[in-house]
Amino acid sequence: MSETKHTILGGKVHIYRRENSRFWQCSSFMNGKNRRTSTKEESLKLAKEFAEDWYLTLRGKSAQGELPNDRAFTFATEKFLKEFEADTFGQRNPKCLKNHQNHVRLHLNPFFGRMGLSEITTTKIQEYRLARMKSIYRSKPPALATIQKEIVTLRMTLKSAVRHGWLSHMPDMTAPYRGSTKVSHRA
Repeated sequence: MSETKHTILGGKVHIYRRENSRFWQCSSFMNGKNRRTSTKEESLKLAKEFAEDWYLTLRGKSAQGELPNDRAFTFATEKFLKEFEADTFGQRNPKCLKNHQNHVRLHLNPFFGRMGLSEITTTKIQEYRLARMKSIYRSKPPALATIQKEIVTLRMTLKSAVRHGWLSHMPDMTAPYRGSTKVSHRA
């Protein structure tokens, strides 16, 4: 069997095969971040060609400032939950922290987890709302109040990211097409 690790372009790109995979992977360290992808090739020769094209594309994006270099959403949620627990210890019901942890673990990380913080836009937040409204649990969709509580957790996470300088501004998180939910009664 041939070697499972190779380097090309003067050691700037590494090509390797994982133990239980038939495809070659490639990786490169650029802009302070290790970037990886699958070549989806079984042949080493084709994998090397793919990796070279992939690396040159990354370099071009980096030169034009199009290569995202921001923190992942999962990193921000971990930091938020640690800070929230420390800042509110003894002041809030422990169930409040548990609710935020559940929102992150069950719904927010599966949807936003692989995204960089700058990729979370007003459009993505609306897509999240729609996906949650279509999800079915125990034969019914979640209540609007449940989705709103998840959005509150998302908002708190993004505010934490802004505070740390990982995000330049907060996206608009208001629900479009929705009137006021405040009930007003006649006199």
